[in-house]
Amino acid sequence: MTGFKTSNRELAQALGVSEGAIRKAEKSGRIQREPDGSWNPERVRSQWGRNTDPAKQRGSRREGMKPVPETAINSVRETVHETGQPPGASGTYMQARTADMVMRAQHRKIELERLKESLVSKEAYNAKVFKLARQLRDMIQNWPSRVAPEMAAELGVDTHLMHVALDRYVRELLMDIVNTPLELE
Repeated sequence: MTGFKTSNRELAQALGVSEGAIRKAEKSGRIQREPDGSWNPERVRSQWGRNTDPAKQRGSRREGMKPVPETAINSVRETVHETGQPPGASGTYMQARTADMVMRAQHRKIELERLKESLVSKEAYNAKVFKLARQLRDMIQNWPSRVAPEMAAELGVDTHLMHVALDRYVRELLMDIVNTPLELE
């Protein structure tokens, strides 16, 4: 032997965990024996740190924290794979955190794109309001020409006098609108 601890009990004592935790980690592939079947505590300590979720460790689990659901783990694996991780590579806790950060960044990017599409620049907004106001003004100014003959016939008055009177009152109305302060809240 090369000085490596060979029993699960000795390894568990060196790592400060239970023998059951060692067996479970070996079975799940989070830690591996040396080719000769012995344990290299330093290598196992490194594997343990890379491949174990600290939130699931006894004593380090904060109150209220729950184990990660399998769907979340699969989602992380997919995200890690999408970011270039080779298939079949075992995921570490740090890879999961990185994948989570990537997913959050992607989500924020999508939300930002949605906001950009729904927001309009002040100049574009002012141009649209100006165009709408101009269309409304033109409709109001053209209204006397359109209705004066009908109103004159209905009231039995001269069409030209009716048109001149309506036009004058409409222009006064438009001047009142122009002189009224506009407040957009």
